[in-house]
Amino acid sequence: MVDNGTDIQKGILDGASSFFSLFRRNIGATIGLFILTIVILIAIFGPLLFPNDPWAMVTRPFLKPFSEARHLLGSDLLGRDILTGIVYGTRVSLLIGAASTFAAILIGVVIGAIAGYFGKWIDDSLMRFTEFFQTIPSFLFAIVLVAILQPSFATICSAIAIVSWPPVARLVRGEVLSLRSREFVLAAIVTGQSSWRIITRQVLPNTLSPIIVTASMMVASAILLEGGLSFLGLGDPNIMSWGFMVGAGRTVIRQAWWISFFAGLAIMLTVLAFNLVGEGLNDALNPRHTREGR
Repeated sequence: MVDNGTDIQKGILDGASSFFSLFRRNIGATIGLFILTIVILIAIFGPLLFPNDPWAMVTRPFLKPFSEARHLLGSDLLGRDILTGIVYGTRVSLLIGAASTFAAILIGVVIGAIAGYFGKWIDDSLMRFTEFFQTIPSFLFAIVLVAILQPSFATICSAIAIVSWPPVARLVRGEVLSLRSREFVLAAIVTGQSSWRIITRQVLPNTLSPIIVTASMMVASAILLEGGLSFLGLGDPNIMSWGFMVGAGRTVIRQAWWISFFAGLAIMLTVLAFNLVGEGLNDALNPRHTREGR
């Protein structure tokens, strides 16, 4: 028993070491992780360093960036501090990205797992349902949903999740189809385990790698969607977000370029970081790459 436990621990350590080794080989992924770490730290600790209300008018309007140390990135057309707004917008963007992605993954995994495992008419029905959502342009559908439900944090997350789950469902369905005829699944069926237990204990754990990679990409897409909605005036009016800041500065872009520029730069860097990390995870979690690394 002790030897088996030692072997399991050694296998876990070897797997983790191989994963981090492959991840570090991707320079882009390392850079993306560094940027993402900074963004997360700003989201966590930024409001402690900038306790002022991001909606407060703290200086004169259209203050140019780097002209005053107290307002390093300048002010907008109402005299609100740009840097404070970006700091608070970091938390909002990450929360919306994470919450909507979690909801989309949950919906997609449930539908994809049921369709792939049971097959037949259940598979056909669920896939036709999925294809119906895929035929509707995602951004336009999100605009309609938010406009109908009224803009708020919850409705924005819900709208993004509703337009984002179909690719996850198709991915999970394909993975489950390839796994349901494997020996360990057939052995579980022979021992009398319920379908729910087989799906949750035997099948889904073996689909985690592609789901994790997809989730990292989906967070980036969710941040872009939220930015687009806020830019169009469909963001939550009670929270400061990067998209709102970009939209607020579009009417005075020639007079005060910095209002939109710095918020847009924050969106670009964060989305780029998530995509780079996603590529690194794909390389590290891909079994073929893992074997080559060894």
